[in-house]
Amino acid sequence: MQNNIKQIIGKRVKELRDNLKLSQEALADKAELDRTFINHVENGRRNISIDNIQKIVQALEVSISDFFNTNDFKAI
Repeated sequence: MQNNIKQIIGKRVKELRDNLKLSQEALADKAELDRTFINHVENGRRNISIDNIQKIVQALEVSISDFFNTNDFKAI
């Protein structure tokens, strides 16, 4: 079954957050977002805006192109 874009983004956020050994709360603080928002994003339950993607990507210390440069996004 093909994942939807919200699930793919959430999976990528969690992967990069885990790589940095950040908690959801620490990522939320860095991105100036609420911890429950990060949880909802990671679980594919939130339709995330471009502005919030940018905040999260910057907090994860990757470029937008690196964030979207995975096979999961290429399958869409």
